[in-house]
Amino acid sequence: MTVRNMLPERANTVLEDFTDHRTPRELNTLYAHYGKADFFKDLHAVEIDRAPGKDYAYSSAGTELTAHILETVYNSDYESLLRGFLGDSAAMTGLRIRLSDSEASRLAVGYHSDNPIPTTPMPQLPWGASGNVKATVPEMVKYLRFQLANGPVVKESHRPLVTFDSEFSIGYFWNIVSGDRLKGVYHAHHGGVPRSQCYIYIVPKYDLGIFIITNQSGDQTARAMEAAIDTLVEKIAAREALAGNDVSR
Repeated sequence: MTVRNMLPERANTVLEDFTDHRTPRELNTLYAHYGKADFFKDLHAVEIDRAPGKDYAYSSAGTELTAHILETVYNSDYESLLRGFLGDSAAMTGLRIRLSDSEASRLAVGYHSDNPIPTTPMPQLPWGASGNVKATVPEMVKYLRFQLANGPVVKESHRPLVTFDSEFSIGYFWNIVSGDRLKGVYHAHHGGVPRSQCYIYIVPKYDLGIFIITNQSGDQTARAMEAAIDTLVEKIAAREALAGNDVSR
């Protein structure tokens, strides 16, 4: 098979009708007993049908494979690596992939599409690198500060790896947008599961980091978050322009 976004391949078919109320339940069933051995079995069936580096496609399966590579290189499980690095580098002590019973009770209630019935949490993927990382909002503020400090690791993660045109490129899991009239060059990433969506923006022009998250996930959720972010940046840009005029007087 030719790989798409997810493994197993069946997950891509389920997600084609993302807003269907049955989608969360079908994903739960699909991943209920899907482990690392199943992932590698499916990975061996993948055929690369284009030259490496020729085309770009987002791949959650690639994120999971990256977690496996890190485990192999550092001889440690991915969650420990993630918590250890961000604990040391960003003072993020509350990051989790798997939650204890007491921690699970603190997980926000989420809703899928227009279904008023709460949706069960995202099923556990083999490594949990894609769609399973959990943090509080204060922890995410620490992450924004870590990004804006722009240390060596952050600089490398922001380095363009694939350039499509003068205004858009891809770094290490970052979309890099250039030439925006208000934002300048910025880095952004969107994430979504059938109960929640989030967006993160790093905007060096204003020394600004934005993290926005919602406990509803539908086909218009991302656009609503983008609109909220644009409104916020417009207000900041107007304030900066006013401050600049005041200084020049």
